[in-house]
Amino acid sequence: MLTMKNIAQAHCDIPCKIYDPCIAQVAALSVIRLLNLIQDVTKGKLDASDISRLSRLTAEKEKECQIVKAEVTIIWGDYFKEPQISEYPNIHDLTHSIMRCASNCKQDLNLSNGEELLALVNQFADIFWQSKGYSTELSAAPYPPSLGVVKPVLEHV
Repeated sequence: MLTMKNIAQAHCDIPCKIYDPCIAQVAALSVIRLLNLIQDVTKGKLDASDISRLSRLTAEKEKECQIVKAEVTIIWGDYFKEPQISEYPNIHDLTHSIMRCASNCKQDLNLSNGEELLALVNQFADIFWQSKGYSTELSAAPYPPSLGVVKPVLEHV
């Protein structure tokens, strides 16, 4: 019979200090890019090839929305503890807004929902980096849709 005298406990799913909202930001940018591509495909009469492409683009948009939700939920649930929540009490409402907006992006093809999703994820990233003691800046992504993403200002050594 195996008995355990010591029980290991952890508060994170992954090793501490390696959280980064950049995956959620890239996913939000991807949602916008996919919405742009979907709009391009649906401008005229659709043939079988267009319908096939539309199906693939829509499926990818759905996946990217799920990535946003998953990444934000992980950071919100595992990283944000009492000290961060006290300093940033709106983090719960912001996270909920991201979840709702990602669902809106899945439900329709409104580009403004994708842009709102990126803005919300950028707010989340800004709070995350500030809670770690970094100032942030908004930089244009180097790929379409070339919109701004919040990133930490790292000191040059």
